[in-house]
Amino acid sequence: MRVISTIGLILVLLTAFNIFAQSKTRSLQEPLSPVASPSRTRDKTSPARDNYVGDAACGSCHREQFDTFHQTAHSVTSRLPDKNSILGKFSPDANALKTSNPELSFRMDQREDGFFQTAVQGTAPYITERTERFGLVIGSGGKGQTYLFWKGDLLFQLPVSYWTELGWVNSPGYRDGIADFDRPIVPRCLECHATYFESTPPPPNRYGKAGFVVGITCEKCHGPGREHMQRENSRVLGASGSAILNPAQFSRDRQMALCAWCHAGQGVSLARAFSYLPGEPLDKYLELPQPDPNAMVDVHGSQVELLERSRCFQSSAMTCLTCHDVHTAQHDLSLFSRRCLSCHKPETAMFPKLGHQVTSNCIDCHMPRQDTNLIVFDRNGKKARPQVRSHWIKSYTASTRSN
Repeated sequence: MRVISTIGLILVLLTAFNIFAQSKTRSLQEPLSPVASPSRTRDKTSPARDNYVGDAACGSCHREQFDTFHQTAHSVTSRLPDKNSILGKFSPDANALKTSNPELSFRMDQREDGFFQTAVQGTAPYITERTERFGLVIGSGGKGQTYLFWKGDLLFQLPVSYWTELGWVNSPGYRDGIADFDRPIVPRCLECHATYFESTPPPPNRYGKAGFVVGITCEKCHGPGREHMQRENSRVLGASGSAILNPAQFSRDRQMALCAWCHAGQGVSLARAFSYLPGEPLDKYLELPQPDPNAMVDVHGSQVELLERSRCFQSSAMTCLTCHDVHTAQHDLSLFSRRCLSCHKPETAMFPKLGHQVTSNCIDCHMPRQDTNLIVFDRNGKKARPQVRSHWIKSYTASTRSN
């Protein structure tokens, strides 16, 4: 199996966040009609977009999974901007970001026609402003989110993001005191934060503004659902099989490949974005660097590589699905610990010395949260780094748990 390496800056900057669009698009909560855009296929076997039916169609039969999945971070990792999807406040006492440059500040405004971000530069009476509309919200909001704007049919990142612990901040990697509206959003970023976008380069950040699908939806992992629906609705015609992909039935390599599509770094695209079909070999679509056991791997965005370094992974048949139920939000660490205890018995070795915590929380000691160096906020001259849980399962010392 191919192991994964580090990720490109743009993908990293977006992976903690959420997604977007304009009035012609639909939100994730609304019924999703089939995407009526031309087929963008890698080859003749790739499915046309009109074979995708949208989450609402899935929910008509799979209501329980539909309801719980739409509470997960995957589901809301990109959204359209509204008062519920944008975490930041727009009230006069909370809608501004001062910078280290006394002649530059940012203001966030809510109006009848949308949400806006304005860079205010200069001193009175010589003040200039640049205003752009929030087009997309990127990130589930568990830690924070960033925002994109449309300039015609081009997508760019807004210079101010929101972090739950800090409020409005300079977007990750942006210099404090600079108003930068020129960072393009490339397809590989959207591929991990949305179900579908029609990329129409050049330049690489040009997209169709209608027909895109925000958030990670059912068909992102299960493949196109039209034939499945037709078979289920016409059993009298003798159709056999479900005609839907079930990742739980994939081989170990193909399960890991599906997760690695978005949780193994940016890599180098070998085919057009969104052309990968779950269950196929990922290396036909995405080239990921060969593993280097001596390389430093950041905890953000390289979950697959870190997991594959783990003795637990190497000594078992585990995959990401061993611990993660992607159809529901998982926040109870004791439930993850039960997965550990399926192999590690609390009666043996050091467990009796450590007391009851072993059975309720293996995770904080063996998969600790650590600072990431790939998402760095520059705010009032100070650097802020969020913490992300490591997926390298091993024994950590007290000092390495926080590093």
